[in-house]
Amino acid sequence: MLSRLTRPQAVAVCALPVVALIATALLAPLPFALAQPGMTANVLGKNEGEAVITVSGAKTRTTSGQLRMTTIEATGPDTHVSLGDVFGSWFRTDQAVMPHDAVYPSGQSVKEIEKHNTAQMKESQDAATQAALKYLGLSDKKVKVTLKLADVGGPSAGLLFTLGIIDKLDGDGAGGDLTGGRTIAGTGTIDADGTVGAVGGVALKTQAAKRDGATVFLVPEDECSDARAELPKGLRLVPVTSLKGAVGALTALESGKGSVPAC
Repeated sequence: MLSRLTRPQAVAVCALPVVALIATALLAPLPFALAQPGMTANVLGKNEGEAVITVSGAKTRTTSGQLRMTTIEATGPDTHVSLGDVFGSWFRTDQAVMPHDAVYPSGQSVKEIEKHNTAQMKESQDAATQAALKYLGLSDKKVKVTLKLADVGGPSAGLLFTLGIIDKLDGDGAGGDLTGGRTIAGTGTIDADGTVGAVGGVALKTQAAKRDGATVFLVPEDECSDARAELPKGLRLVPVTSLKGAVGALTALESGKGSVPAC
């Protein structure tokens, strides 16, 4: 014998699959990573007790001010990111939802990704050394540069490494510091020929820079609009496309002479 459901009972029975689908959607893993402002490090100083830049074979100078490379912190490559996590971060200015493949190479294990990031950092350091020595007209056969930065991977510190090497060896070329005593932060890849490339995550990196005392932020020119999106008050953006342009902008800032590009 069949019994008839009341209307409330029928609605409840029909709602169960919908609730289950919503719950599944909220909890299902999505191809995203969540990112936030990460650590910064003064490449002219020490990181975890060790000098970031060490030079032998040439006289170095005592510097003032800071050149701070910036990072973002992202959820791990195997972290489960759900729709609920995405909704929770979407409207926050101190967090960003990024495609997983934009943060980590696809189809690789955690160990492979770590190895990839370490290799990118090494390539970036080599390119930074070559670019700096070429800019200064020095030979890598007589001058040796060692770069150490613990727990950081990827190529985005290249520009700041290069500027740090130049500041330690030659400053502004006229006895002063590239920083002009300021705390300068920035990001950008570097090629051996001095070309500056885009990196991603700049809206979060500007927040990290301001948090750690920077007043000027060097940004790859192509990422000006991203950098302006959540720009903290009191942080000046200086777009760059080349090492020569970056040095020129910093020298103009220090001396108060010449034009400084703006986003």
